Amino acid sequence: MITVKLYGLLRLDSGIKERRLEAAAMKDVIQDLTAQGISPKDINGCVILVNGKPANKRSKLQDGDVVQLLSPVAGG
Repeated sequence: MITVKLYGLLRLDSGIKERRLEAAAMKDVIQDLTAQGISPKDINGCVILVNGKPANKRSKLQDGDVVQLLSPVAGG
């Protein structure tokens, strides 16, 4: 079981703060989130961290991992 945490606009738009799910790779996480109604385009624009370290859409996951998805921030 892994924990997925969403931050920024991704959290605001989806209403999802955290999910726990079975996943062996980031592709499983992305499939789950798109099934929850989150656009793949929105996920692609995110910074991905696994256990606080940079990761990508091809990263493998292990039981107990914490995946964080941070949406980009813009302002001015």
